[in-house]
Amino acid sequence: MIVRIEIEGGRAGFYEYRVSYESEELYADAGLESVVDCLVGAVEGMSPDVMAAEIWYRGVVSGTYPLTIIGMSVEQVAAHAENTTQAIREILGDD
Repeated sequence: MIVRIEIEGGRAGFYEYRVSYESEELYADAGLESVVDCLVGAVEGMSPDVMAAEIWYRGVVSGTYPLTIIGMSVEQVAAHAENTTQAIREILGDD
């Protein structure tokens, strides 16, 4: 199964995430310090049948990653999500 992790926020203490599968929210959390904290929290709560996650940050998809990659490279996955979103928002003139 591949789930979606949607992360919102832009400053410490105000990050939140939702994990969903086929438009059904499975679980969520808020009040986190960073994108990394959101990814860690999201992955820790996943059932064993989840193999990968599609990562969204502030409405922009940054990629689909096997859970093992997220676990081993969480800082890089978070940085990629932040950089991808920043680049797209700059192109669109949203920031």
